[in-house]
Amino acid sequence: MDAVRARAEVRFACDEETLRQTLPGTDVMMVTDFRTEAFEAAWPAADRLQWIHATSAGVDALMFPALIDSDVVVTNARGIFDRTIAEYVLCTILMFAKDFPNSVRLQERHEWKHRDTERAEGKQVLVVGAGSIGRQIARLTSAIGLHPHGIARTPRHDDPDFVAVHGNDQLFQQLEHFDYVVIAAPLTPQTEGLFDQRAFKAMRTSARLINIGRGPIVKTDDLIAALDAKEIAGAALDVFEEEPLPEDHPLWDRDNVIMTAHMAGDFIGWKRALTDQFLENFDLWHSGRDLFNLVNKKLGYAGS
Repeated sequence: MDAVRARAEVRFACDEETLRQTLPGTDVMMVTDFRTEAFEAAWPAADRLQWIHATSAGVDALMFPALIDSDVVVTNARGIFDRTIAEYVLCTILMFAKDFPNSVRLQERHEWKHRDTERAEGKQVLVVGAGSIGRQIARLTSAIGLHPHGIARTPRHDDPDFVAVHGNDQLFQQLEHFDYVVIAAPLTPQTEGLFDQRAFKAMRTSARLINIGRGPIVKTDDLIAALDAKEIAGAALDVFEEEPLPEDHPLWDRDNVIMTAHMAGDFIGWKRALTDQFLENFDLWHSGRDLFNLVNKKLGYAGS
């Protein structure tokens, strides 16, 4: 943060107590803990705050009523993790198609077992959340011959990356048509618990769910019930309702579930990339120009 220190006083806070001490007189706040509840608790101490930058794509932890109703501007890290998250999604699709989880298990047992596997080409992909991350997912999946559709607030049928983008109100009608359903939506009051028993019953029994959005968008108990009932064929999960996932959680031992520890977007060098992005916006703010990656606080995410 040396580039900032040359033009401003830099303060650090790590919990509610230190936030209450450092917020008075602070103009700009950079949030690196996207799960924190300390900021809402310390909010009354923010007497001069003008701008908050979240070093994450999701800003749900910041969307409490007092901040939403304030004049404080919020920006996020839109764009930093888009490509690597899309690579993760493509990887999981190919892992399912080529039965790689079982290949790894067979290798660990030193067991030679020939199988036929699926083709990925021609499969239908529904990306729930057709923002910047969703767009990268569409580009990578279409590059290998899959057919990506999107779900977004505004439908559009002339999108350069999606076959079509359907409105949010069409989600349950669309689910039955897709082989892979990818959650790339932000966590908002509208998306929390969106994938529940009803959603899983609407999906194909051969479909796989991939969640790289936010854990609470999926009701875990309903997902487990759907897997048990063979209402869907599998799931790849990078985010969970409860993180870290307890070591005795029933999801761990399922052969048709791929899990990672909230790391789909993290790449070697991501911290530097986040810092550089903040510094670019800080230069704009310091010179009185418009910031980029502005979050619509009423919607809870950054627009195009």
